Amino acid sequence: MSDDLRTIPSPPTSEPTTSTLGLPQATALIVGSIIGVGIFNLPGSLAAYGPISLVAMVLTTIGALALAVMFAAMTRRLPADGGPYAYARAAFGNLTGFSNAWLYWITAWSGNAAIVVGWVIYVEVFINKSALNGWSIVIGLVGLWLPAAINLSGVKNMGAVQLWTSILKFVPLVIMSTVGLFFIKTGNFTPWNTSGDTNAGAIGAAMALCLFSYLGVETASVAAAKVRNPDVNVPKATIYGTLATAAVYLLSMTAVFGIVPAAEMTGTPYSQAADAMVGNGSSWAGYAVAVAVIISGFGALNGWTMICAEMPLAAAKDGLFPAVFGKLSAKGVPAFGIISSTVLASVAMVIAYVGTSGLTVFNTLVLMSGITAAIPYAFSALAQIKWRIADNRPTHTPRFVRDLVVAIVALIVSILFVYYSRNTGADKAFLEVYAPFILAGGAFLLGIPVYLAQRSHMTEPEPVPAYHA
Repeated sequence: MSDDLRTIPSPPTSEPTTSTLGLPQATALIVGSIIGVGIFNLPGSLAAYGPISLVAMVLTTIGALALAVMFAAMTRRLPADGGPYAYARAAFGNLTGFSNAWLYWITAWSGNAAIVVGWVIYVEVFINKSALNGWSIVIGLVGLWLPAAINLSGVKNMGAVQLWTSILKFVPLVIMSTVGLFFIKTGNFTPWNTSGDTNAGAIGAAMALCLFSYLGVETASVAAAKVRNPDVNVPKATIYGTLATAAVYLLSMTAVFGIVPAAEMTGTPYSQAADAMVGNGSSWAGYAVAVAVIISGFGALNGWTMICAEMPLAAAKDGLFPAVFGKLSAKGVPAFGIISSTVLASVAMVIAYVGTSGLTVFNTLVLMSGITAAIPYAFSALAQIKWRIADNRPTHTPRFVRDLVVAIVALIVSILFVYYSRNTGADKAFLEVYAPFILAGGAFLLGIPVYLAQRSHMTEPEPVPAYHA
């Protein structure tokens, strides 16, 4: 037995009685969590870099697929509730586990703040067209607290909303990924790089924004305890869901950049592209897309509100988070996690709106979420590297090279996401440029007293199961 890896027999694959999600539902959870409003706002956020952003999206997609393959392999071995948190804790102990759980929790509620800001931009196609900050905040609060109320009413209601919104959100993406390709004008792909930076610099900065559109590749592993036969279904759902999302992302973004010149893009680029496809100055298609995006964003807020409470629930079971996060309400939901996460998302949204508006707010929150997600992704990659090297010492194990290469790619991609997560631009002040790091760092520091209070309540991590291909 290696000093680096304690092993126990692989866990049985019998279905626990509390599991409720099969492969189709777990795949829908992945797709529904990844696709929110991020992709619909993304071309507007990337317009400052120009069509070269498509290269960034391709590279981000490769990184997302590496993360998906890595999480699939790790879930086969350790199908534990909590996903990245569980892997970091099992590999490196409670301090690292707590840090990753806290960071991922920040990702969840700050991600909701970003989603709701992007959602507000599309709502304001119909109301508050002048985008007055005060009313934008009011609309955003409605967008955060209505999904919270649905989640608090029970899993059944949450699931019903998630099902229908997940179906409807695909409509504009599929149309843009198919019909939209016939409306591309190649001249719109020039100038290729409009950022004023080098090609490498523009691609790196654009990649940091692109990551937000793929947050969610790990959600099936986070909710593994609710998935039937998790060591089989979670890996499949992770791969299938990420591949399906990647296909519509790449095709639809290519269409949008080919239809709408980067210099003319606003905060609602998919609506712009739809109007351009119809032509004759008509705006009904853009309005229809805006409605679909509003529905999509609401569904994402509904699903991520559940995820906001799932990570603290898993950590509370291990004593790393306060016990109140582990208590279930009469409706069978972790009410404190839902409410506290929504409060924090509301505060983050309001703070981000102060002194600015629209895409700047969205970009800041997107980059903050990317930072706090990329660090747990990196620790998951380090855990996989540590485990697979230890596996391979006594005997050469199957898929060793593949697993190691995938984990190294995932690690590199995660580090790059953190490095490039700045609000770039020569006209931006220091605080605006580094606002994502300041907000992420401040939120992380709030976890220090929580960790100190919980140290005596933490249980020891379970031994890591033995490798099986």
